[in-house]
Amino acid sequence: MSEIKLEGRIVHLVPTPIGNLGDMTLRGLEVLRNADCVACEDTRHSGRLLQHFAIHKPLERLDAHTIHERARGILEKYPRVAFVSDAGSPGLSDPGAELVAIALEMGIRIEALPGANALIPAITLANLPNGRFTFHGFLPRSGRERRERLEEISSANLTSVLYESPHRLVDTLGELQTLCGTERLCAVARELSKLHEEVFRGTLGMAIQHFQGEVRGEIVLVIAPNTATLEPSIDYVAKALEFAKAGLRAKEIRAKLQQLGLERNAAYDLALSAIGQTT
Repeated sequence: MSEIKLEGRIVHLVPTPIGNLGDMTLRGLEVLRNADCVACEDTRHSGRLLQHFAIHKPLERLDAHTIHERARGILEKYPRVAFVSDAGSPGLSDPGAELVAIALEMGIRIEALPGANALIPAITLANLPNGRFTFHGFLPRSGRERRERLEEISSANLTSVLYESPHRLVDTLGELQTLCGTERLCAVARELSKLHEEVFRGTLGMAIQHFQGEVRGEIVLVIAPNTATLEPSIDYVAKALEFAKAGLRAKEIRAKLQQLGLERNAAYDLALSAIGQTT
């Protein structure tokens, strides 16, 4: 059998709506229409998306269970492959990351399109410091690695963001409360871009009470930094709120927090968050 030439082949990572179909980009639709096949996590789910936009292409399943055994064959068969996850931007907490590694190993070019995702809207809406943050994806479900990741979030001096399923949300909030304390600020973004979108903002203790009972939708959980790791003798969050209540502007609050020892970007983020909580 002759060797397959892989020059000129490409894999497009195409973001798809996380809820509202109007968030599908024109460029994303063009790529899907021009692809030789669409690889996806769930052919039924993605099939409905393609049907909605009247796109008729072969669908190939590439989920976490099949990507290692099927990806190379699909990349050899189709010169132009468009990969979509179930929702959002492929490559973040889905098999897209593994597909990128396989394609690059084979010498195939990768193109990642900008578009819909849950991470950026959630961190933007959370009203917590977001100049720098740590993204954890989905936490391990159990064991030492999960405990270590939760402890890392508890002690982090940056805002932490993670994805969570609705049926594990309250348990995760409870574990975080044990490590971070009841009063650590957080935000829970649910059903982003959908009809029943909700963004809860408050403490971990308040969040646990709020989400008792049935929870639906995909979840993005945002946890405020542990300011004690910055300087044990200073509560920067409280100071920022004190300055904001006194009527200081963001730049003035930032300057005062910097004088107290807080890094410039973190100081400005806290200043904006404090002003948002007092207006």
